Amino acid sequence: MDGMKPDARPVVLLVADEGKDPQGHDHRTRVAMAQRLAELRGGEYAGEFDPHRRYRVRPYFVPDRTLLSERAQAIGIEDEEDLFGGVVPHAFLAYKTISHPLIGADAAAPAGWTPGLARSLGDAVLPGHAAFAVEDARSAGRLLLRGGRIRVKSPLGVGGGGQTVVADEDALESALAGLTERDLREYGVVLERDLFDPITYSVGQLRLCGARYAYCGTQLQVEDRHGAAVYGGSELVVVRGGFDALERLEATETAYEAVRVAALYDAAVSREFPGFFASRRNYDVASGTDSEGRPHVGVLEQSWRIGGATPAEIAAVAALRADPALAWVSASAHESHHSATPPEGAHVHYRDTARDDGPVLKYSLIRKHGYPT
Repeated sequence: MDGMKPDARPVVLLVADEGKDPQGHDHRTRVAMAQRLAELRGGEYAGEFDPHRRYRVRPYFVPDRTLLSERAQAIGIEDEEDLFGGVVPHAFLAYKTISHPLIGADAAAPAGWTPGLARSLGDAVLPGHAAFAVEDARSAGRLLLRGGRIRVKSPLGVGGGGQTVVADEDALESALAGLTERDLREYGVVLERDLFDPITYSVGQLRLCGARYAYCGTQLQVEDRHGAAVYGGSELVVVRGGFDALERLEATETAYEAVRVAALYDAAVSREFPGFFASRRNYDVASGTDSEGRPHVGVLEQSWRIGGATPAEIAAVAALRADPALAWVSASAHESHHSATPPEGAHVHYRDTARDDGPVLKYSLIRKHGYPT
């Protein structure tokens, strides 16, 4: 990409893996978000990254997943100002398994794994273990079952998918029987304390257009067209600054605790893996009680890539940039599996009533905003 002109309009590019469905709701949403990011940056969306093409300016990248350091360097990503997403030095860092310790010092683990992260996380996560071999998973599950019901989670699951609630050893064996040796070795499995009717918070931090923003909110659940409960969007309050700026908001004690554990988690990963950086740092935090009635608040998983809450995030940042006097913005992202009619004032970024899978409508809303008192 030599010979780039510094005075040309910024270019925003998608970085997508092969095999995607170009008409699927996930890909079309990513395209819509890349277009909105191009507007924010005063530039243009130029499609997917082509390694054989010469770009007249240094591109801004929107990957569909967390990138490994080697790939990021190969396409010209040097720091968080170059992308909407994150870069990790080891593949396992992109998955849920990093939130929990192994069952023992001799347990199977991928190259680069360190027990230091689990020690640093402390009470920022729910009680649980990660495993990369079926015997380790079996031992971890049996140990956790002594304290009540648990949840077995595939690191590849999204939107609550790939999870099984386990109440006894027979159910544990059934859940483990569905795991392949290859997937266990490459991705691992999470076994953690299950919570009844939890509230799931979205807590995050963004670096966009040279400024930092932070947000806290809750996730929404809706029924898909088959009646199953699925992710339905997020309602966020977004402010200028980092996680500490969220302390100035009026919120519940549990919301403040969700922010605390998300910030602790973020700092622990940054400290343990210096090669990690991200412009989008999103943490799903659950608050609820386990089957024995004990209360818990902990990070369920991290997301250092474009995600379900991104339409609300971008809408809020656009509003804050448009009015420097704003102190905060309330924004929401929605996914509907039944109605294709958005409410008044919605910004629609996906609508398709012909497909028989996924949502039929996705949109974002700016609900309200506030000025300093």
